[in-house]
Amino acid sequence: MMIYIYVSMISFLSGILVFSIKRKHLLLMLLSLEFIMLSLFFNLILYLSWMNYEFYFSLIFVSMSVCEGSLGLSILVMMIRSHGSDYFQSFNLLW
Repeated sequence: MMIYIYVSMISFLSGILVFSIKRKHLLLMLLSLEFIMLSLFFNLILYLSWMNYEFYFSLIFVSMSVCEGSLGLSILVMMIRSHGSDYFQSFNLLW
């Protein structure tokens, strides 16, 4: 059981590391955010099964993470249509 917790924490920390390193591309930031959500979901499932709780909160968590992902993708599409790429440096053209 402890190996799953260690794997979940290592995946969470690696997602945060990728999020902080790849801050120039919006697509890579969104992918790392989804990876962080996936590791948090795995950690939540482990905690709920370990404490013998119901899994209804996990359904709410998954639906909120899906909504976050769809909003991020819509922002990505809007940014690519207006500026041509997903670099954050392309915003400097506006100023």
